[in-house]
Amino acid sequence: MIRIIARKPPVRRKPTRDRTEEPARMAAQTAANEELSPAERRRRKVRDAIIGAAEDIFMEDGEAGISMRRIAERIDYSPAALYKYFDSKEALFEEIREQFFERLYSRMLAADRPVKDGPRLTPECMRAYVETGLEQPSHYKLAFTGGWRAEHSVEEGTYGFAAAEHLEAMITDSIAAGWFRDVDPELAAASVWAGAHGLTMLAVTIPDFPHGRPDCSHLSLDDVIDFHAEQVLRGLATPKLIAQLDAAAGR
Repeated sequence: MIRIIARKPPVRRKPTRDRTEEPARMAAQTAANEELSPAERRRRKVRDAIIGAAEDIFMEDGEAGISMRRIAERIDYSPAALYKYFDSKEALFEEIREQFFERLYSRMLAADRPVKDGPRLTPECMRAYVETGLEQPSHYKLAFTGGWRAEHSVEEGTYGFAAAEHLEAMITDSIAAGWFRDVDPELAAASVWAGAHGLTMLAVTIPDFPHGRPDCSHLSLDDVIDFHAEQVLRGLATPKLIAQLDAAAGR
């Protein structure tokens, strides 16, 4: 079934591996999304209310407690009216994930500034992922635990696809510039994302993470993010980058 969403999705294109046009195309689409008619703005407001209700129910009773009927009751709508916005609970979860990736993609573009002497993938880029998840913790948890199925792969033309392509491009450029080892960019991107996702899920799930034990009281989440980002870079680094990281750390 086709998803019905208020925000205009990115235009789908034929498959391509040319990543150079992706940032400009997605940025232009984001700007276009802000030019909504009054009717579209009302529709977005209702859609956001639906998502907010789903997040509240999720925090109260978990994924099992979410149903279209219960969401409708929460916002004083009829269940039939909800299906004008989302044709299923799964479509609602897909939209929540896409909203996260839209915010993430915007942050990635902001963090992806030219680096004169270093890899394009920077600690700031990796920090952007965690901070985007922390902006709306319940949103993040619902996005990645609610209704996820194997067939929900990231489709071209979505913000999730754009974010994944952008990460691969940063890694590819860092390899070409001699900062990263000659590895499979897609494999490296999957590994980087897995680490960032795990750290983010810990941060939004465990109160006061990383203060899990008395001897960890001196640590902060910033410490963990910085350490994780450095380990990611060291894992991909060539001797040239290792020397730079050691110099920065005073080793």
